Amino acid sequence: MKKHVIYMSVLSAFLSAASCQHKEKQTESNKLAEKVEVTYQGVPITNVYDSKIDSLIAEMTIEEKAGMLHGNSMFATKAIERLGIPELTMADGPLGVREEISRDSWAAAGWENDFATYYPAGGGLAATWNTELSYLFGTSVGEEAIARDKDVLLSPAINIIRTPLGGRTYEYFTEDPFLNKKLTVPFIVGVQENDVAVCVKHFAANNQETHRDYVDVQIDERALREIYLPAFKAAVQEAQAYSFMGAYNKFRGEYLCENGYMLNNVLRDEWGFKGIVISDWAAVHDTKKSIENGLDVEMGTPKPFDEFFYADALIEKVKSGVIAEADVDVHVKRVLQLMFSLKSIDDAGRAKGSINTEDHFQDAYKIAAESVVLLKNENNQLPIKLDGVKSIAVIGNNAKKKNALGGFGAGVKTKREVTPLEGLQNRLPESVTINYAEGYLERYSNDEKAKLGDITLNGPVTIDKLEPDMLEAAIKAAKSSDVAIIFAGSNRDYETEASDRASLKLPFGQEELIEKVLEVNPNTIVVIIAGAPFDIQNISQKSSALIWSWFNGSEGGNALADVILGTVNPSGKLPWTMPKKLEDSPAHATHSFPGDKSVNYTEGILVGYRWFDTKNVAPLYPFGYGLSYSKFEFSDLKTDKSVYKSDELIQVSFNVKNTGDFDGKEVAQLYVRDPESYVDKAAKELKGFKKVFIKSGEVQQVSTQLPVKELAYYNEVKKSWLVEPGEYVIKLGNSSRNIEAEVIIEVKD
Repeated sequence: MKKHVIYMSVLSAFLSAASCQHKEKQTESNKLAEKVEVTYQGVPITNVYDSKIDSLIAEMTIEEKAGMLHGNSMFATKAIERLGIPELTMADGPLGVREEISRDSWAAAGWENDFATYYPAGGGLAATWNTELSYLFGTSVGEEAIARDKDVLLSPAINIIRTPLGGRTYEYFTEDPFLNKKLTVPFIVGVQENDVAVCVKHFAANNQETHRDYVDVQIDERALREIYLPAFKAAVQEAQAYSFMGAYNKFRGEYLCENGYMLNNVLRDEWGFKGIVISDWAAVHDTKKSIENGLDVEMGTPKPFDEFFYADALIEKVKSGVIAEADVDVHVKRVLQLMFSLKSIDDAGRAKGSINTEDHFQDAYKIAAESVVLLKNENNQLPIKLDGVKSIAVIGNNAKKKNALGGFGAGVKTKREVTPLEGLQNRLPESVTINYAEGYLERYSNDEKAKLGDITLNGPVTIDKLEPDMLEAAIKAAKSSDVAIIFAGSNRDYETEASDRASLKLPFGQEELIEKVLEVNPNTIVVIIAGAPFDIQNISQKSSALIWSWFNGSEGGNALADVILGTVNPSGKLPWTMPKKLEDSPAHATHSFPGDKSVNYTEGILVGYRWFDTKNVAPLYPFGYGLSYSKFEFSDLKTDKSVYKSDELIQVSFNVKNTGDFDGKEVAQLYVRDPESYVDKAAKELKGFKKVFIKSGEVQQVSTQLPVKELAYYNEVKKSWLVEPGEYVIKLGNSSRNIEAEVIIEVKD
């Protein structure tokens, strides 16, 4: 019996931290140990339920079996009441549990009890660089999902950020596979402790919205293994995810929901996945191919449910002998194994959860507070010093914009979403007057094609002209106030599923607005709220104080205000590279985005900072970058020995000193360089990180482990991972471009 190996060596550390936030969750987390003895790769050991499952399948008609394998409503399969088998219920979940919708359409169901916590988007979570908060997010949203009687949470979304134009960049984590998997694993564990299955999406190579329904993605095997699959593999082998979602696009000529190489050869045979694969909505194209190549459940819209490929078409093909009923039984058995694992059939001892609670709002706050990235702070303009400040101008539509709902994609119906303006109103003393001016209008083109779909081909969707009276009001507010804060950037109507952006340009004329305000009040703080990179080079040069925030959940406004006013010392780090111009990013430098019927990832392994650092292209802000109100120094980097074998652990230690006046957190980042390799490698690759809290003036010794196997590359000839013998340079810093110490180790056969 293979036991649950997820994070066991470090789980206690982040669970103890999480228990300070949710003491009652410590008891829940102990369920993990109980499940160790009865689960394999997220599904119960078969001999526990085999006889019961086999007897249930033996009693089913082919119509009942098909009903278990396709949507009978927008987010559920069909129940078999006579056998006591319930629906398998699902809910979107990257931002929190989606509001209840109608059974046969995307229209809201109109319930009064489906409010939920709005959590920070994936980009915000990734910017924390904090695995403890990833676990907290998982446990918190898992509690909400089970409280809404959901079996499957359609989250996390972990595709690699390949282009800064990506419509779902806000929802994904990062451009880096190591950071990606380290955030993915604790999130999954946290969710599934609540008897809710995650559905890890979108498997795989789903890195653009343009042509997503049919584009054929071509990636060499090494890049696939080193960049695009590590987090998915860790989801199976470390976190034991219960389910995966097949993506819309093709991969090497075959749609991913009928792709035998990805679903059978890699996911099941190679990685040992025992859970279920669910299609993205309306992503199935062929009944027989999908059944034979590993898809278990078909979900979709908008055609009648009996017209799904796994509905009447499946029944007919079984009855005509085109598909063997035994092949159908394989998929039904997997679904039943999941149901027993989740205790959804008998409901005995199943978690109850809670939703829309103050504890969960505070979970969202903690994530948001650590996600905010300080990009620039000349002359210590931040935090705002309120002595003598009588008025603050708050400028920008984004000061009031709410992002829990919006765009084409999963949102959250929440009772609380604190905007930046409300956050400042909550935090500022009554003696400070807030002068608000909207500044710009959020307006879009009337072009129907530009509202949804291939935006990259149809051009800009926004109207970028400022209204003279609104500009005048903003300038007046800035002139008459001691401090001005501009809240600019994007929103979830502009960054959205089903379309990629046309450019990196800030929409709605915001750059002009910012420049005009900076001219009249140099004491202006610029806050960008967005999920993906924008062209802010000019703004960065002209402003003295620049903050980056995210679509940051129910408490986002309070967290942002606390950073601006100094209650919270910012500790967020960019989870992707901010380019100076679009053409600097690898998918665009190689002219390989977006493709047409196919797209070739010609940059190979040089994704994100790997490209910038290897090609010596200067970014505007590098991967891993983020300032603090304090200063940190690294020293005394060393390893426990100088020579290692390929199966050993490298014990790395170093000191971090807080030389500033504020207590704060720093993210120590370990990169590795292989100076002499038989194959081309990136200039450096992230292979470790640790977020540490250090009081002002104090020094903390930090220790971490780096498995030698993390130094491996994927050899396409041998079809295996290889660690080359030789010297490696371990680099320590606080971004991919700010390396403060190095140490050389040697690996021998």
